[in-house]
Amino acid sequence: MDQLALLFVLLLGAVISVPAGDRWGLPAPVLMTILGVVLAVLDFVPNVDIPPDLILPTLLPPLLYAAVRRTSWRQFAANRRPIFLLAVALVFVTTLCVATVAHSIVPGLPIAAAVALGALVAPPDPVAATAVAGQLGLPRRLVSILEGEGLFNDVTAIVLYHVAIAAAVSGTFSPWRAGLDFLLSAVVAIAIGLALGWSANKLMDLLGDATLQIGMTLLVPYASYVLAEELHGSGVLAVLMTALFLAEYATDADDVMTRLAGHTFWDIVDTLVTGVAFGLIGLELHNAIRTASGRWGEMLGWAGTVVGVVILVRLAWLLPATWLTKRLHARRDYDEDIPTSWRETVVMWWSGMRGVASVALALAVPLKTDDGGPFPDRDEIVFIAFGVIMATLVVQGLTLPWLVKRLGVRADTEREKDFEKELAVRAAKAAKRRLREIETVEELPEELSEQMLRRAFDIGVRISPDIGEEERREAHEQRVRRLKRVRRIQQEMLSAARHEVLAARSEPGADPEIVDRVLRHLDVRSLR
Repeated sequence: MDQLALLFVLLLGAVISVPAGDRWGLPAPVLMTILGVVLAVLDFVPNVDIPPDLILPTLLPPLLYAAVRRTSWRQFAANRRPIFLLAVALVFVTTLCVATVAHSIVPGLPIAAAVALGALVAPPDPVAATAVAGQLGLPRRLVSILEGEGLFNDVTAIVLYHVAIAAAVSGTFSPWRAGLDFLLSAVVAIAIGLALGWSANKLMDLLGDATLQIGMTLLVPYASYVLAEELHGSGVLAVLMTALFLAEYATDADDVMTRLAGHTFWDIVDTLVTGVAFGLIGLELHNAIRTASGRWGEMLGWAGTVVGVVILVRLAWLLPATWLTKRLHARRDYDEDIPTSWRETVVMWWSGMRGVASVALALAVPLKTDDGGPFPDRDEIVFIAFGVIMATLVVQGLTLPWLVKRLGVRADTEREKDFEKELAVRAAKAAKRRLREIETVEELPEELSEQMLRRAFDIGVRISPDIGEEERREAHEQRVRRLKRVRRIQQEMLSAARHEVLAARSEPGADPEIVDRVLRHLDVRSLR
């Protein structure tokens, strides 16, 4: 098996892992990691030969963009305090604790190298957290906080990592310079992210075509990441800013086809790239086995100790942080989501799985320092990092569904239904207001006016049937049954038309481009 065949195996696994995970109640990223581990121990599977400096730029931009599309700037702003405590403060605390412990247990490990190890294992993975949380039906407030933490903690961790690596390679460290680099990295990233978001929004308006617009959304995250990194900014933060800007300002309510096609496209990209990323994590078992050759007991002890530090520090931080956030929330009218019970706090604690960023940073540790010597304890750092990733991702990922079920932490379905009903009412009222505005400038026959009024009401009832009165609901149900029958007949007619047009594609002299254009018109007609 060569590298290309291995890539196709991972892509196939990414597709199959989704229904398999749904059936077994397990997160698809965890299944892909296990697949990677299985492939890694097979003799005929080659070692993964991807330059470490290409892993983050290749995998992270589309994954981050896909994750941001499911949220909004308003949601981040509402959860700014818990996200700050987790994505910034907790990363610093975890890095410090891991560095202290690693420096004391690994003989000869310098402080700078220990800090680099702490930084690369500190951030929970945004993709794993989002995939797992979304699949388990957790309360929306927990999903929002986990998404925010996962998206922003990489920014803090990667900057800390680069500062520590620079100190280890050069042998010098300046706290003031490190703080200034951290600040400049954030400022540059925000500026580039917003500028590219604004430019991409204007360019997509000029493109017009849905296919070109969706293609642009795939290029923009990469451009944002690479440009920010070239200018010594945070590529992760730049992608987040670009994605948030486009999610806020690049949405046209009437551009139905672009929205439907874009949603499908990004679901496919998210599924495939996530599967490959977590499959690669499992395949890195090759490197871990080679590194620990002859030193299994010693290195497993170090890795187990660091795993314990990472897990316990998260719990020790979450308990007071949750209490503090609750106190602030109770004293002031903050519109933010917080865990409301110790059960939700425990679920948040056990959701801190490491993943793609940690693997990429571990593999990107330099081989040599500026003076030509080997990077101190590089093999030990890589092995410990891999141990933390596998322990948190596989063990926590496999047991999290059981823990959530055991604690009974579920989404508040009544609250979700109430909000859905509220939106249904607002949608129906907006349609009625627009009908009245039309009637002021156009004279509509009474029969047509009544028909349009019923349709305005139907808009809301189709979203949430509970908003209708009993009699009107029964009338609506009768209309729905009649409409379903009409649509069924219409779909059968359109199906016959599509078969006839498609058959013409193989006829002598038929122009395939014209056939496809007519077929696309019929397909669009079928969506109405």
